[in-house]
Parts: sequence; C-alpha cells; structure tokens
Amino acid sequence: MTIRILIDMPVHRERLKELQSIDGIQIDLLPPQEVSPQTSPAEVPLELLSGAGFLFCTIPPANFAAMTELRWIQVASAGYSQLFGLNLVERSIRASNARGCFDVPIAEWNVAMIVNLARDLRQMIRNQDAQVWDRGARFQSEIRGLTVGLWGYGGIGRETARLLRALGMRIHVLSRNGVGKAENVYCVPGTGDPDGVLPDRVFLKGHELEFLSSLDFLILAMPLTPTTEGIVGERELRALPSSAFVLNPSRGPLIQEAALLQALTEGWIAGAAIDTHYQYPLPPEHPLWRFPNMILTPHISGSGLSPHFLDRCWDIFTQNVRRLLAGQPLLNELTAAQLSGG
Repeated sequence: MTIRILIDMPVHRERLKELQSIDGIQIDLLPPQEVSPQTSPAEVPLELLSGAGFLFCTIPPANFAAMTELRWIQVASAGYSQLFGLNLVERSIRASNARGCFDVPIAEWNVAMIVNLARDLRQMIRNQDAQVWDRGARFQSEIRGLTVGLWGYGGIGRETARLLRALGMRIHVLSRNGVGKAENVYCVPGTGDPDGVLPDRVFLKGHELEFLSSLDFLILAMPLTPTTEGIVGERELRALPSSAFVLNPSRGPLIQEAALLQALTEGWIAGAAIDTHYQYPLPPEHPLWRFPNMILTPHISGSGLSPHFLDRCWDIFTQNVRRLLAGQPLLNELTAAQLSGG
C-alpha cells in the first residue's frame, strides 16, 4: 500500500531526493505560494489533504479536520502548542517535534548572553559610542566557577550544559523527571549530554526555591504548555540572588510579564536576556526596551534562517518516515500527556 505524504515546508533538495528513494510512499509538496506562514494556519486544498497519511509542517492547516486518514504529523518546531486542540490522541494520530534541530544555535545564544551579561557588554558598547574610556571592574568578570541553572534538561539544556561545562561553570538542573539517558531523541552528532552525566546537582519538582537560590544564571529550557505558562513569577524571581541573571530563549509567557518588569525595576535580579517575547514584534513603547541591564533579541536564537535548520528538520522527518515504515520507535515522539498539554 502506498502512503501519501503531504509536505508544507520549504524544500531541502538533497533530503527530498533521499525521501523520494523510499519505496511505498507518494509525496505531495505544497506550492511555494501556498506554504503556510510560521505564525498562523492557512487553508490547504482539500484534494491535497484527502488521503494523506503523513504530514510534515510547522503549523497544521486550518482545515486539518479534513485529514481523516492521517496517521502521523511531524512539526518543524521544538514547541508543539500548535498541536493542542487538534484531538490527536482521540484520533490516534501520532506526532513528533523538531527537538534537536535548535540545540546548537540556542545553546550558543545562551553562552553568548552569559558572557555579555557577565561583562556588561551593552555598557561597553555605549561607552564606545560616547567615546568613554572606562576600565571598571564590572567589565572584567569571569564566568568560570559560577553556577548556571537549567530549568528543563532536554536537548537545548544538554547542549548548553556541554558548552558551559567546558567553560568551567557549575551545572544545576531542575527537571520534573530527573536526568537520564536521552533515548529516541534527535541529536546533532557530538553535541549534548546523551547519558545525562554533566549536571553537578539535579533538583526535582517541588524544590524550585532551593534550586533558584544558588544560581548566578537561570536559563529556561522548557516548552510552553498550559502547565508551564507563567511558571516563573514573583515567588521564583525573588528566590534568585539579586546578582543573578535570567535568560529566556524558550517562550516569553513562561515568565509572568508583570513580575519580570517589577524584578528589573526593583532590582530583584541583576538583569536578563530575552529572545522570546509577549508580543510580536515587541512594540516600541514596551518598557522592556528601556532597561540598561536587558539584552533583547528578536526571536532568532534558534537560527531558523541558518543553513543548518532546514537540513536538520528534513533529516528528522526522513529518519522518522523510515522508522515508521519499519515499525521502529520514532525520534522525538510526543506522549499523549504532552499532546494534551501536560
């Protein structure tokens, strides 16, 4: 039996050629002008949806309910909130995400932000623009020996831990399920912590305040779900030392906006680096722009326009097509609890 695959993604020619070499599949590509935008679903012609067994996309089509024969969906994002409300579990549709595609660039963003915040690079650049010669001690800090806390220990957390351990930092992790081997998860060869051996300390759910109290840097490395939205509020920000910095390359609403603004205004924390926001684009009147101890980047830590992003997404998809046809476990398969927002 031939399985129809619908692909709503920019094409990676080499990976497409590899996919086309697999027996037993038929591939339908959406024309470039019909590729769904990254931020909202679009209608797809019904004749393309009908009979499709596999779907590869970032955002499912607006008329997703018409995909009555769908067995599996692969999304080209690490987050998967776009799958909530589609009744995938009830319809016995399996799903996997693009975890692993973003580990390298986001981990590098984390390292860059830590070094820049520790040495107050923003102020040094302002001094340069104003022709000010200031050799103050705050521009000469080291990160070696400091403690970074990773709230979440998926692929991004593990690659961040690998890089920061090489720079001599202590690694603390807060994980709901503890730290162990990463199995059936896509990983760029040579990256991450597949055996879960890098953390110096591991904290479990219920020990958030103890975890936070010892940190120099807090990095949020978890997806946005109904249970994680607003997970960092006044209680958590006040638990951090006043010398600590907060980094959020994951999703803006993980941190309660009002609490973050108050923390920066009243000095509960030393500063922050934020790549994911509460509004897109962040309007010019938003108060976050005005904090001198804040680094704002426009949701580019995952480097979706890099030459590696598309190749990695297609690599996951192609490997998963082979696995599914062979009856093997999928890479990055999402659980029923995850698909239900848990």
